[in-house]
Amino acid sequence: ILNYQSKVPEKLWPAGEQKARMRLRKFIKQNLNSYKQRRDFPAMAATSRLSPYLTAGMISPRECFLAAFNANHHQLASGSSGAVTWMNELIWREFYKNILAQNPRVSMGQAFQLRTEKMPWQEHPQLFQAWAKGRTGIPIVDAAMRQLNAIGWMHNRLRMIVASFLVKNLQLDWRVGEKYFMEHLIDGDLAANNGGWQWCASTGVDAVPYFRVFNPYTQSIRYDPEGELIREYCPELKKLTGRQIHRPPLSLLSKLSYPEPIIDVAASRRQFIAKYKKTVFNE
Repeated sequence: ILNYQSKVPEKLWPAGEQKARMRLRKFIKQNLNSYKQRRDFPAMAATSRLSPYLTAGMISPRECFLAAFNANHHQLASGSSGAVTWMNELIWREFYKNILAQNPRVSMGQAFQLRTEKMPWQEHPQLFQAWAKGRTGIPIVDAAMRQLNAIGWMHNRLRMIVASFLVKNLQLDWRVGEKYFMEHLIDGDLAANNGGWQWCASTGVDAVPYFRVFNPYTQSIRYDPEGELIREYCPELKKLTGRQIHRPPLSLLSKLSYPEPIIDVAASRRQFIAKYKKTVFNE
């Protein structure tokens, strides 16, 4: 059993079936129809935040799916794009549970794509600790990890960004990231967490192509354009304006008590792609 690490603020996640249903009703009423357009922006309260309740069994995916289905006038693939997208997200969650049930080895530290087991992942405790503590020098990555450590939850877009960074830029084993998430996420679910990490690492079923590497700077500009999330969790950067909040000038870092980037994002991307091609495809 993993040692859960985060001290989760109870007011963010009031327990119980009644609270879960209240949260579901509020989401359906206020955010369902706009979900597709707004779901990727971490600073917006646009997602359901029902995942802890689903993980704990306080509400079922069937009940959530039915609520969206009814709100969408009993349509599965048409009607509200927000409803359709959210129902598909619930299906993804169940898909990963089925993958784990049919392939239990993925719960034992094995990649779904066995050929990727040949990848020579780095072992670098200092890089891992910088990632885990939110001290990488990449503001969106640091804000995301600090959010996780502070409230035991992280927005899904941020989960993809930090996972891609750990695996494809730092070139650390996806399993260390998977373990850290399970130790800190209040919604930590073995199947969903494993599926998400293997998707990002290009080792899983229907995974993202290995050559798709999230650029944390462009992701930050696109999905946190005003730097709201960064200012909340990286207060040392809150006075920066414009695009500086996403990529602070090196000349200002010492004054801000903020670390320099621990990795060259562009160079590490090229290194990862070349390593993956050579190791997995012998190219």
